[in-house]
Amino acid sequence: MAAAQPRLPAGAAMVRRLARGCWSAFWDYETPKVIVVRNRRLGFVHRMVQLLILLYFVWYVFIVQKSYQDSETGPESSIITKVKGITISEHKVWDVEEYVKPPEGGSVVSIITRIEVTPSQTLGTCPESMKVHSSTCHSDDDCIAGQLDMQGNGIRTGHCVPYYHGDSKTCEVSAWCPVEDGTSDNHFLGKMAPNFTILIKNNIHYPKFKFSKGNIASQKIDYLKHCTFDEDSDPYCPIFKLGFIVEQAGENFTELAHKGGVIGVIINWDCDLDLSESECNPKYSFRRLDPKYDPASSGYNFRFAKYYKINGTTTSRTLIKAYGIRIDVIVHGQAGKFSLIPTIINLATALTSIGVGSFLCDWILLTFMNKNKLYSHKKFDKVVDTLDQHVGQRLPVPEPAQQDPTSTDPKGLAQL
Repeated sequence: MAAAQPRLPAGAAMVRRLARGCWSAFWDYETPKVIVVRNRRLGFVHRMVQLLILLYFVWYVFIVQKSYQDSETGPESSIITKVKGITISEHKVWDVEEYVKPPEGGSVVSIITRIEVTPSQTLGTCPESMKVHSSTCHSDDDCIAGQLDMQGNGIRTGHCVPYYHGDSKTCEVSAWCPVEDGTSDNHFLGKMAPNFTILIKNNIHYPKFKFSKGNIASQKIDYLKHCTFDEDSDPYCPIFKLGFIVEQAGENFTELAHKGGVIGVIINWDCDLDLSESECNPKYSFRRLDPKYDPASSGYNFRFAKYYKINGTTTSRTLIKAYGIRIDVIVHGQAGKFSLIPTIINLATALTSIGVGSFLCDWILLTFMNKNKLYSHKKFDKVVDTLDQHVGQRLPVPEPAQQDPTSTDPKGLAQL
């Protein structure tokens, strides 16, 4: 009689079972089993989920997003602007050379609509502006000689002097005198400004597709002399009236001309290069870029000076604080063309995603249905190969179980 094998401790037996389970999971192979469940509600849910996924990929991914194309964003772009027109103030006629900054024209151009002029400034001493913090004084003791205020106009001399007008006094400074707040004259240039015309010449290039195009289509030399932009009748004449740009941005021209502001002209080049070149057209939109309702940062102004000499010796200047409408031309877009690689990737994604419907219905079937245990028993079977070559020996064949009466019934799943 063979000696009985010693019984392993409980912990060792558990470790062995765990090791066998891990080893079995490593070598086991799983294959789907098809079960037909005759449930109208579940079948309806399954087909509806598949239909929604299919519609999403066909309509949104392929038609709207055009994911079958290779795309390129951010075209290379060049912009040239030119302003024309004249206007008048109280006693002067203004032409382009005086109210357009910078004069050479680029993606940013400023059109002056109102100016505050401080004429005949010379280097000397004069009262500081009352707009400067702590500039008012009552005696010389309130003014420290050599003190410099970065928000002011010059260096303090240590004297308290009468202001340009009124009974107030401010600290005297060594600066360009009189300072800006002292004798400024106001001139409004916006009376005829709505009729100024702006030519915006734009050329773009998509290097990936070697595609180039401009926003001027006609080859006639005098074409631009007799046209203005119209989205329907003349979309390739990029000459805009300043009043039209401000109106399209939803702003009041008179108010904008007094306070100044920044208007963006956005040119969008969205091109489907699978179509003809004539289908790739620029789309223009206009909006205000500076915060209109924020008093601290709304509006637009800048300063510049014109220098000259009196009697050939004394250098003088005219200081100009200019308010105006700044035009920022912004170009963006995207080009796309059919490519096999993104098409295959998105088709494979679509076909894989259709399987989400089956996963959802399986989850409902095995979790929420009344007969979920029966469905689970029918869906999952485990078959052990009697010739386990990894172990190297023939495993015992289990005794045949009693035949399931439903196995001979060709409609064995009818009860589901």
